[in-house]
Amino acid sequence: MSEAKPTLRLRGKLILEAVLHCETGLHIGAGKGSLEIGGADNPVVKDAFGRPIVPGSSLRGRLRSLLEHAHGLTSPEELVYLSRRRGQEVRIHQSDRPDDALCLLFGRSPSRMERVRGDALDGRSATPARLTIYDAPLDLDSITAPMREFLDDELTEVKSENAIDRITAQANPRTLERVPAGARFHVRFVLDQLAEDDHALTGLLVQGLRLLEDDALGGGGSRGSGRVRFSACRLTWRGKGFYLGENGEVELLAGGDLGALQALVRGEGFAAALAE
Repeated sequence: MSEAKPTLRLRGKLILEAVLHCETGLHIGAGKGSLEIGGADNPVVKDAFGRPIVPGSSLRGRLRSLLEHAHGLTSPEELVYLSRRRGQEVRIHQSDRPDDALCLLFGRSPSRMERVRGDALDGRSATPARLTIYDAPLDLDSITAPMREFLDDELTEVKSENAIDRITAQANPRTLERVPAGARFHVRFVLDQLAEDDHALTGLLVQGLRLLEDDALGGGGSRGSGRVRFSACRLTWRGKGFYLGENGEVELLAGGDLGALQALVRGEGFAAALAE
């Protein structure tokens, strides 16, 4: 007999808000659809007002990648192809295991997917993503007047780099637009609690954030860009009664760092605090 699938229903939402600090320049590219004369070869992504943002998709993808590596889920047998275009292959972890925490956190759809090695994956489990990550806006006050005096643009800098040909020693210059060190962004994560044990996925998210602090976000990480840090973490719980207008939200943590957040979610009373 097949194991009965748990009934999913909204029990509430955990909302994590924090400040993302750029410890070094940050480059999250906007592509090369258009180049301005005298502009950087690789511009950063911006909102409709020309202000840099950290896309939720960039944070989500980086966290997923770091967690897949940390949990040993990047062997060819664990990876499937999202795209097989030559030179643009995209391989991610995907499985049909009911206890696969990463698939629960990031979601999966039932479909036939080609594995990097082995038989195709005939996914039969549709799992809604528990985690939502929003685009992070720039805190304009973090770009101070003294900083603006030395920036190439009002809000960004241009980093010049050279790639050296190993045979001819010819330099191939390139420029990289970056958000400067010292900039801050406001990040927001929402974790839907749909099953009894979903509170454990909070620890997985925090692990990914801690890994990110010792890795890099965006492009040029191996060349000095993309070091970030999280502070002012605020975790609140909105149970089902909140959305019915019966209860208020419950603040579980205010102003802590990732260490304090991790201690909270690993504590014995964390699950009990998430009352509907």
